[in-house]
Amino acid sequence: MNELAEIRLMARHKGIPERAVGMTTAEFLASGPRLSEFWTPLVVLDDAAMRHNVETMATWCAERGLELMPHGKTTMAPALWQRQLDAGSLGITLATMGQVRTARTFGVSSIMLANAAVDGRSLRYLAGELADTEFRFVCWADSIATVEAMEAPLRGAPRKLDVLVELGGEGGRTGARTIDEAIAIAERIAASDVLRLAGVAGYEGSLAHDRSVQAIYAVETYLRRQIELHERIGHLYDDGDVYVTAGGSAYFDLVAQVYAEAGASANAAERPGGGRTLFTLRSGAYIVHDDGFYRGISPFDEGRASDDEPRFIPGMFGVGRVVSHPEPGLALIDGGKRDFPFDEGLPIPRAMSAQLGAAWQPLPAASVSAMNDQHTYVRGGDLAIGDLVRLGLSHPCTAFDKWTVLPVVESVDSDVVVDLIHTFF
Repeated sequence: MNELAEIRLMARHKGIPERAVGMTTAEFLASGPRLSEFWTPLVVLDDAAMRHNVETMATWCAERGLELMPHGKTTMAPALWQRQLDAGSLGITLATMGQVRTARTFGVSSIMLANAAVDGRSLRYLAGELADTEFRFVCWADSIATVEAMEAPLRGAPRKLDVLVELGGEGGRTGARTIDEAIAIAERIAASDVLRLAGVAGYEGSLAHDRSVQAIYAVETYLRRQIELHERIGHLYDDGDVYVTAGGSAYFDLVAQVYAEAGASANAAERPGGGRTLFTLRSGAYIVHDDGFYRGISPFDEGRASDDEPRFIPGMFGVGRVVSHPEPGLALIDGGKRDFPFDEGLPIPRAMSAQLGAAWQPLPAASVSAMNDQHTYVRGGDLAIGDLVRLGLSHPCTAFDKWTVLPVVESVDSDVVVDLIHTFF
């Protein structure tokens, strides 16, 4: 983390103030920066909301005997990973071996690759990393061909590589399509001289996209099949730790429910020889939540009526400046698809201000009708040239990748910048 403080800010870091160019991140933060100094467009993070979300998720998981290895590909921001690790996360989940290498350069010592690794070059790199006895690493396999592709590059590694059998579902993403197929893969891993069978894995989020009865049934059915697989290959496990893992940021409550039925709430009874069954969630987007897709599907959205469950708060927002008012009722702002996510819903105008740093005023009648590369079409709201629009954003996973540096303010209503978050996509 000390390395992040020494990153020198440059003019190519979009949005940063002119006076910050040439300063290190630490020097700039020590100078008392304000959001009102930054150029638009911007994506801004809310420190208070992120702290609340991280604490909420950590507490909820601990109460249910669940481990958490949040998906780091959401942010690719080591400083935010550290917040999650400091709150008790077992490690960080990543999606590619390139991301794994990035994480290792920042000293991350516990990683789950929620994917298969079959490229010989990256596997030879991984074999070298396994010499670090403090390094916890686990990846997935969904076919015997995958297992066979892993073995030759790993021969000579100082220890076996932990591998989980991935169970999928018809119409889903990766993963063995049947339990019998998955059992055959588990048997092959257990027989390997360089791999260790370390549990079962999968992703329920590719099987549903809403909270309908049909979607919930599909997710719960899949999760129970995963538990069945875990139980049927139990005789193949050794006395080390075993993972049972699922859980994106949409259905983690359903994962917790099914895992509780399988023993998670009892802390997954100790295994012979002292190993543990680690019932592990991989939710990652919760750290900033959103105003769109996850707002509509997360069990912890703050807009839900019931008060007896935890709540996440949107912890990111966009800011754009009106640069054109070409016809009545239409304003165009200076940020578009290059700046704001759009794949899971268009941005939502939440508030306006005459200038950054001034109080935000609600924009209840405004909406976004379209986006171009560098423009967003805002209809309604009686906006003038130069006005600032605060946007609610949907889908963190395609928000962070557009920015190499993001300012963090004390809260959504504050002008005080308390941190700069560097991303490494």
